[in-house]
Amino acid sequence: MNMTVNAKKMQVSQAFTDYAQKRLTKLDKFFDSDADAKIMLSEQKGRIVLELTVRYNQMLYRAEQTAADKTVALDAAVDKIIRQIRKNKTRLEKRLKTGAFKQEFEDNVEETDISVVRYKTFDVRPMTTEEAILQMNMLGHNFFMFKNAEDGKINVVYQRADEGYAVLQPKD
Repeated sequence: MNMTVNAKKMQVSQAFTDYAQKRLTKLDKFFDSDADAKIMLSEQKGRIVLELTVRYNQMLYRAEQTAADKTVALDAAVDKIIRQIRKNKTRLEKRLKTGAFKQEFEDNVEETDISVVRYKTFDVRPMTTEEAILQMNMLGHNFFMFKNAEDGKINVVYQRADEGYAVLQPKD
């Protein structure tokens, strides 16, 4: 697994990089060697925020964890990704490495059916990101889909856990 470690406003030691490489070997049973892992570290309010993103075969797995220590945050993030994979194992079996799921996972995880309970249609009009955020807040939602006035593409704005906003944009 290819690994990249980035940090904002802090230094990352070689010991942590080695530890991260060792911890990410837990994911090797699910992915081939061509999987890419990216670890982003930052410090907010005296706590470490670690974002772990794993890309494999056009699939994206992401976990964010906050802790007092970066190794604790990394351990929790790796465990979160493993839980995501286990939860969605039946859908992912077709895309992940052959033999990634063994008997040990089948006993511990309940399978849930995915059912769409509602389809909703609405008019999408061109607006700026700021207008979309305002509309989302007025509706009391935590996400909002809109047509970007700048490029005419469908975007989604959502509120992050850290009280900030983010925009999802299609890639050309």
